[in-house]
Amino acid sequence: MIKAIFFDIDGTLLTSRGRIAKSTIKAIEDAHKKGYLCGVSTARTPSSVAHILKDLHFDLFITCNGQLVYTKEQMIYAQPFEQKVLTEIVTYADEHSRQMILCGKEHSAGSWTMRLSQSTWMLPFARFIPGWFPIRKLKLLLQKHSPNRRKQRYANLAILQEPIYQCVLLSAEYETGKLEAALPNCDFKRSNPYSVDIVPKGSSKLVGLKFLTAHLDIKLNEVMVFGDHLNDIEIIQGAGVGIAMGNASTSTKQAADYVTKTNNQDGIADALRHFQLINE
Repeated sequence: MIKAIFFDIDGTLLTSRGRIAKSTIKAIEDAHKKGYLCGVSTARTPSSVAHILKDLHFDLFITCNGQLVYTKEQMIYAQPFEQKVLTEIVTYADEHSRQMILCGKEHSAGSWTMRLSQSTWMLPFARFIPGWFPIRKLKLLLQKHSPNRRKQRYANLAILQEPIYQCVLLSAEYETGKLEAALPNCDFKRSNPYSVDIVPKGSSKLVGLKFLTAHLDIKLNEVMVFGDHLNDIEIIQGAGVGIAMGNASTSTKQAADYVTKTNNQDGIADALRHFQLINE
């Protein structure tokens, strides 16, 4: 019996235009009225989540790929980087002139280019980026010619005086092995083809979900999860019912119990009706 439903945000709750479809809003409202706990499981930060979901009723929050987990009333789990590991990340980014964002609880700092790309109002434009977009060449161009290319660009940021829960690096998938070798105390989560989320070793949305379900005294098999990209695979496999959006990556679809319609085709409402959590 399902008691809680979790939704990824980008590519799942949000359409390709960066909006939440009316059918999704109504479906979540209906599910909440029927007594289901509703939550998000996302790579986004708490401040970004609050802005996007300001008009929706959500009870539970797994953010920063599982590093910050909370309800509306209290923080359940918060796992920042150890100082040694954070220093390794910052040193790597500075020495290689990389574009990166550092994410604290209340705000983020770092590359202006990256922060702009993470904003919801840029999402409508992202759908026009072709699959063959040369992210490798863009990375090299920014490394060589960025106006912010200077020594200790990140090491001098004031946000480093706060706990940092996640770093987001401009990086294509071909770099994953190189990053794993350079930063062995980190895990790497991908929610799009153009950047990678860096989190402490052993972290994931599923780890965050386990802390939350323990707090709520419910079981993992009483949870339904929606997602669309690689960082959703583990939580989709670990939940009682894992649902991949029709626009999900092939690997995510293969991991799911059910593949619904796309985020632009009322996929969330379709799946909730399919499993009879809301009425037709």
